[in-house]
Amino acid sequence: MSDSRLAAVSDSRLAAVSDSRLAAVSELWLERAAAHRRRTDDLLAPHLARRRAGLAHPVFDFLFTYYSLRPRQLRLWHPGYGTVLAGAAADRYLDRTGYTRHAHGVTVSRDYLHARAGTVRFIAELLGAVASRPARLNCFGLHEWAMVYRAPSVRHAGVPLRLGAACTDAVVDSMPLRCSHFDAYRFFTEPAAGRNAAHLTRESQMDAEQPGCVHAGMDLYKWAFKLGPLIESGLVLDCLELATDARVLDMRASPYDLREFGFEPIAVETTDGRREYARAQEAISERAAPLRATLLSRCTALLDDATGY
Repeated sequence: MSDSRLAAVSDSRLAAVSDSRLAAVSELWLERAAAHRRRTDDLLAPHLARRRAGLAHPVFDFLFTYYSLRPRQLRLWHPGYGTVLAGAAADRYLDRTGYTRHAHGVTVSRDYLHARAGTVRFIAELLGAVASRPARLNCFGLHEWAMVYRAPSVRHAGVPLRLGAACTDAVVDSMPLRCSHFDAYRFFTEPAAGRNAAHLTRESQMDAEQPGCVHAGMDLYKWAFKLGPLIESGLVLDCLELATDARVLDMRASPYDLREFGFEPIAVETTDGRREYARAQEAISERAAPLRATLLSRCTALLDDATGY
């Protein structure tokens, strides 16, 4: 069967596929699932090695604590809604949320799509709203600074502030706070929240988020795994790779001294540092744009299927 995705086969094409071709398709999706596990294992190997050794990491652990998807969940390949997995091996998916038996194998059920339609609609609306706006690159990563502003303690125990508490506060005092991402803003100290250009709420999230925000790019990973198993798992890993790089930028520009962990600081308290951050922020935003567009396209197709259009 000629299918460049090397996955299973779409429901609409199954009626014309012979038993022998279905066997070949079964082998193809098993290869795709195995390739996904290898890619996942490569991405997760450093994290899992640290976890076995009981070592915390102030940069990368965030991807597995703030975001809720566990490594074992990431390893499971999903083909996405509308694709049927053929062969005996597909039965293992029947124990997974959302799957049902099909005349030609196993697939994500229409009932599951209907049950998740509200979530898909919210994600589509948020992604579309963010994509419709121009990128703003003038926050300079000060959200992490605002989380320790005039605070009695820091968020990352054991990692020192690069400039010390008093100088960190002075940096925040010297520049405007322009955070547009509620899930960063909600961790601001009370004095910092009052200094932000806008008072952000969960209700205003749809109106406030914008594509230049590093956290908006990072959150594409969250929206991708919340759509599983309705979308193909390779897209989830694409978003995780972006989130990893966005997190590195996030913490290099933070007030913490992470040189012990191999991260040179971006000194946003200086003019050159702010320029460096804005360039890196723009690069993350440019990488996020096609992923956001792909996720939005998947959501639109899912909603069309859910409503029968």
